[in-house]
Amino acid sequence: MPYFSSSAIRAAEYNAASLTLAITFTSGRTYDYYGVPQYIYNGLLAASSKGEYFNDNIRDQYRDR
Repeated sequence: MPYFSSSAIRAAEYNAASLTLAITFTSGRTYDYYGVPQYIYNGLLAASSKGEYFNDNIRDQYRDR
């Protein structure tokens, strides 16, 4: 699981088989996002601002729990 030095996101883990992205925020809470394509996860890994990428490309775009 990659860990980030981000003010918003601590870590992210991707399961390609189920298209599930688990994001752990700096608050310590982890949310699972469903139906996330691999390229979105790759974009998060490459983003200079993890929080901005999350807000623009993941938040409110995929079903979460």
